[in-house]
Amino acid sequence: MAKDISKIINPASIAVVGATNRKGSVGLAVFSNLIYGGYQGVLFPINPKARSIQGVKAYPRLTDVPDPVDLVVLVVPPEAAIDTLNQAGQVGAKGAVVITAGFKEVGGAGVELEKRLTEAALRANIPLVGPNCLGVINTDHDVSMNASFATKMPQPGNVAFISQSGALCTAVLDVAAGRNIGFSKFISFGNKADVTEIDLLRYLRDDPETEVILMYLEDISNGREFIEVAREIAWDAKKPMLAIKSGTSPEGAKAASSHTGSLAGSEAAYDAIFMQSGIQRVEGITELFHYAQAFGSQPVPKGNRVAIVTNAGGPGIMATDAAIRHGLKLAKFSDATLDKLKKDLPSTASIHNPVDVIGDATHERYEAAIRHVLQDENVDGAVIILTPQAMTDILETAEIVPTVVKGIDKPVLCSFMGIVDVSSGVNHLQQNGIPNYMFPEAAVRTLAAMARFGDKLKPQARWVKPVHADCSSAQILINETLELEPTHLMHEHEANRILQCYGFPLLRSRLVAKPEELEAAANFVGFPLVMKIVSPQIVHKSDAGGVKVGIKDLDEAKAAYQQILDNAKAYNPDAVIQGVYLAEMARKGVEVILGAHRDPKMGPIVMFGLGGTLVEVLKDVSFRLAPMWESSAERMIQEIKAYKVLQGVRGNPPSDVSALKDCILRLSQLLDENPQIAEMDINPLIVYPEGQGCAVADCRIILKHQ
Repeated sequence: MAKDISKIINPASIAVVGATNRKGSVGLAVFSNLIYGGYQGVLFPINPKARSIQGVKAYPRLTDVPDPVDLVVLVVPPEAAIDTLNQAGQVGAKGAVVITAGFKEVGGAGVELEKRLTEAALRANIPLVGPNCLGVINTDHDVSMNASFATKMPQPGNVAFISQSGALCTAVLDVAAGRNIGFSKFISFGNKADVTEIDLLRYLRDDPETEVILMYLEDISNGREFIEVAREIAWDAKKPMLAIKSGTSPEGAKAASSHTGSLAGSEAAYDAIFMQSGIQRVEGITELFHYAQAFGSQPVPKGNRVAIVTNAGGPGIMATDAAIRHGLKLAKFSDATLDKLKKDLPSTASIHNPVDVIGDATHERYEAAIRHVLQDENVDGAVIILTPQAMTDILETAEIVPTVVKGIDKPVLCSFMGIVDVSSGVNHLQQNGIPNYMFPEAAVRTLAAMARFGDKLKPQARWVKPVHADCSSAQILINETLELEPTHLMHEHEANRILQCYGFPLLRSRLVAKPEELEAAANFVGFPLVMKIVSPQIVHKSDAGGVKVGIKDLDEAKAAYQQILDNAKAYNPDAVIQGVYLAEMARKGVEVILGAHRDPKMGPIVMFGLGGTLVEVLKDVSFRLAPMWESSAERMIQEIKAYKVLQGVRGNPPSDVSALKDCILRLSQLLDENPQIAEMDINPLIVYPEGQGCAVADCRIILKHQ
């Protein structure tokens, strides 16, 4: 159920419990920030030992306040917080911000104390931000609330920032002030004992003052709900989201039984999750601000075609290289544009992209070049580079940029390179909503991020292609298996029955439980064939010597059968041997892996990469959440470094990528419709040349009761 946090962010009255006149205290800092930040509501300082705080009448207890209280800000010892929340419930408070630290972040008794704090908030029906947080800031001039102990009130703006780290918030505020970036809302939510990032995102989704959302997250409370809200923000509200995600640990993957399970806790999985949710993940504070400046002031590009204008060849080449590296395309100017550039630029200038206006360029020359390229319908955005030469009129050039771009619905990013010499121009650009970057690579990387977001807004990219499947039969098979045991590893002979229900391309196969069954099974499968041990205790068959390939006749099959059994018993004498699995020998092709892992927070995650035994070493894999869009399946194939192998190298033909995409979509639907599947590997899936399809060469599925 969605929490109503409106009175936390927009309260008509605030009681600060723990407000004090003591210098250097958090209680004084919070109360002073509310006063000097220009808070438009009514303030009630609560302190049993003071008659007034900063000239405002104080009350001994919260229950002594004679008027309604919307928000209670707690700056009290941890042990006193619970009683304070009980009082907040008595006065009918609509929200609480617990700035106090000393809860679960310190471990031990703090964990239990936070649990009691949360329970008190639930009893009182009071949504709670914190504990262990910096506080909440709302710059709306009708509110002007700085309920935090930050050192400054940020200037108003259209960017919201939410963070689990209070210390990071103070640094962000300082950097933003130096870069002329304003905030609509600024919220530190600390331990998120009650109000989570999901509640805050839901509020910001509907906040008319917020156009861009920045996040610092250490963990995600409920992955599926987070994704749903994020998608609403990206595709319905069309608000860009930028996130720093820290604290991703591989520890949870150590006990995984599959290749996919061991890899799904990686950074790559979170990258995919954010990407699929419309969130741009950034590497750190610098990149966060680089992107925020652009998203907060420039229109989203309609494509990825960039024009570069520069007065120096080297930086132009650097920008070009960065553009290609980050997925942008150099715009190809129309003949009309080339004619205009040729007319207005000197003969020594380069009129092709990147446009080099030459080192002695005046602001008039820059103006002509920028105007012409932006008016070209083949250009989706532009990067303007200026190096400070002795003859460069820096300020004048900066002044023409906002004028030229006015009324043009295309993003323009600048790189006035340097610090001191270009400072006047940079200041003018930033004051007029034109982002500037010290080096062109940063400007290009930022424009590429904007182009990726613009691409996500296109409706054709969000189509879920259903595949024909016999879901009911698969469910019957799964339920019958789980009736016998709560967790079950389905080896290939069992897993293939599930895959068959979803139309995966399977090889002929047969399980041999007794030697006398071998001949009939081999004749059914046909030679050459593959033989594999089947045992619940032997997960990695190759390691146990339990796989024989290229069996050409019955005599060879009999010998291999006995050898596999002997190897298995030597590998694990206690292993229960269910038999030997015979399968059709797959034709040679490109081996890939398809996998699945059901994350407790994120839900089902699909993995793709090159197959074989080295997948965990190379880690050349991509991830998406299920169910996925058709475009997501295409992109996860293209994302791996080894994609060129599928395209055909060294005289090999291109692989059947279309059939591979179909298998990925079938796996996505299989996961979505069968929540009992905890982990799964199809390794390898053999991909044949274009038009010849794929074949599942091995598969195992781990089932668990939900």
